[in-house]
Amino acid sequence: MTELVISGMTCDSCATHVRQALENVPGVRSAQVSYPKGTARLTLAPDTPTTALVSAVTALGYRARVADGNTDRPRGSLLDKARSWLGGGQEAPSGDTALHVAVIGSGGAAMAAALKAAERGARVTLIERGTIGGTCVNVGCVPSKIMIRAAHLAQLRRESPFDGGIAASTPVIDRGRLLAQQQARVDELRHAKYEGILDSTPEITALRGEARFKDSRQLVVRLDEGGERELAFDRCLVATGAQPSVPPIPGLEDTPFWTSTEALASAVIPPRLAVIGSSAVAVELAQAFARLGSQVTVLARHTLFFREDPAIGEAVTAAFRAEGIAVLEHTQASRVDHTDGEFVLVTERGELRVDQMLVATGRTPSTRGLALDAAGVTIDAQGAIVIDAAMRTSAANIYAAGDCTDQPQFVYVAAAAGTRAALNMLGGDATLDLSAMPAVVFTNPQVATVGLTEAEAHAKGFDTDSRTLSLDNVPRALVNFDTRGFIKLVAEAGSGRLLGVQAVAPEAGELIQSAALALRARMTVHDLADQLFPYLTMVEGLKLCAQTFTKDVKQLSCCAG
Repeated sequence: MTELVISGMTCDSCATHVRQALENVPGVRSAQVSYPKGTARLTLAPDTPTTALVSAVTALGYRARVADGNTDRPRGSLLDKARSWLGGGQEAPSGDTALHVAVIGSGGAAMAAALKAAERGARVTLIERGTIGGTCVNVGCVPSKIMIRAAHLAQLRRESPFDGGIAASTPVIDRGRLLAQQQARVDELRHAKYEGILDSTPEITALRGEARFKDSRQLVVRLDEGGERELAFDRCLVATGAQPSVPPIPGLEDTPFWTSTEALASAVIPPRLAVIGSSAVAVELAQAFARLGSQVTVLARHTLFFREDPAIGEAVTAAFRAEGIAVLEHTQASRVDHTDGEFVLVTERGELRVDQMLVATGRTPSTRGLALDAAGVTIDAQGAIVIDAAMRTSAANIYAAGDCTDQPQFVYVAAAAGTRAALNMLGGDATLDLSAMPAVVFTNPQVATVGLTEAEAHAKGFDTDSRTLSLDNVPRALVNFDTRGFIKLVAEAGSGRLLGVQAVAPEAGELIQSAALALRARMTVHDLADQLFPYLTMVEGLKLCAQTFTKDVKQLSCCAG
């Protein structure tokens, strides 16, 4: 009788999977696996290699070793060699045969992968060259949404649909105190969701330094504390994120312009601000600074949100102009200078002079300096790591996830990809379905989308039938006295199957997940129209828009089913 000690099982179902895997190993006559005991007892044919048993278990993502007291193998056997190889040349402290997973980065993709790999029994080394937590918590999602919320409240104090009965007032903005509040919450979340978790997870070792590949099995880490360390790995995940992209405008590099990082960290609200860009980061920060007191001008090379349904850009542009934000469409800066504390932008419309300039023209993958070519990892023309559906790169044991790849640049996509990459590193077969991926832009009104636009549906060969519902047909918007925006449903002609949803509405982000679930369930607009939605909610607009495929909703009572 041979006994294995197995680590990483979390339930009886895990034990069943391990038993099935062991029974498929040639030479195994019977296998009994106990989750509570963490053991497998096996009856084997003569000369059955124990290395095959260990490999079958580790392929599922668990750790396995032959129990002490088994005498069916000599020291220095293949199992001992396998332990050395699977541990990246270093024996695990417990003697367990644990795969060594190296993770480069510490943001959403990196942390999700590290935690999943550790949960499945791997030994993980996480390498971070900067601040733990990556973009989202430190300089992206979290601080920007705090600033946007503060700006929204400032705007409501200044102006609201209820000014006739609630006296408006001009808010006094103390950006320094707002920034301190913002940073305190960032620090709190970084510690709770990243630093604290790393400190309490002994299976993950954090290295502070900059990693580069020596080859497809080894990293060289230039340590913050000085010196270098070579690190062998069995699997590696690259999750280094992205950084602001700077367009090649003559003179720009010689000026103290902002990217989103500097803008969010600024204790100053500039009197005049130019924003170059037309997508999420540009428009979110443009509106936030305007509401906090800047005179803002947005320069859009095309139109706002030109890659989306045209109605989205039109609605947001109208909302911005109504607030006094200048939107210059089809406008580019051909040169930028900075003299006497003032930015001078040369455009086809003439010169624009401002106190500060924010460049928000997208983000580029952070892959330079990794020596990816030394590991045989392919990148595309934009520097993004090329991956397959399993998040595997062109090097078989190296994976990548998040913004350093060509995946959509959302932290929830990165985290989902990191989790699946970890599962696949440890023998799984997980993929990431982005067909019902919701996206939200936190302007006011918000922009929220999921699935296909009409143009995208036509490009994929669908005949479509679409409806657009203005918000003056949505009771929640009416009682809010704010009917800016619309909800649009794109359906397949004939079947009525929902293909996509686009919305511009206050709190549109709170309704889009219902649309995503409807897409995932392959619901038709008729199914959607027949669902129960709570009255006086914005999400009820989905039902009302679905009803317009067969009815005139203006002729329905308030909450007609």
